[in-house]
Amino acid sequence: MNWNSWGEFWAMGGYGLYVWGSYGLCAVVAVLEPLSARRRLKRALSQIHDAG
Repeated sequence: MNWNSWGEFWAMGGYGLYVWGSYGLCAVVAVLEPLSARRRLKRALSQIHDAG
C-alpha cells in the first residue's frame, strides 16, 4: 500500500482499529506471558521445596 499522509497510514484504509488493536493485544500478551511463566515457575519450585 502507498499512503499519502500519516493519517492515512494510521487509518490503514479504514481497518486501523483492527490492525493497531491486534498489534497492541499481541504486545500485551508478549509482555504478560513471560511474567506469568516466571510466577508459575517460582510457585512450582516453592511447592517442591516445601514438599521435600
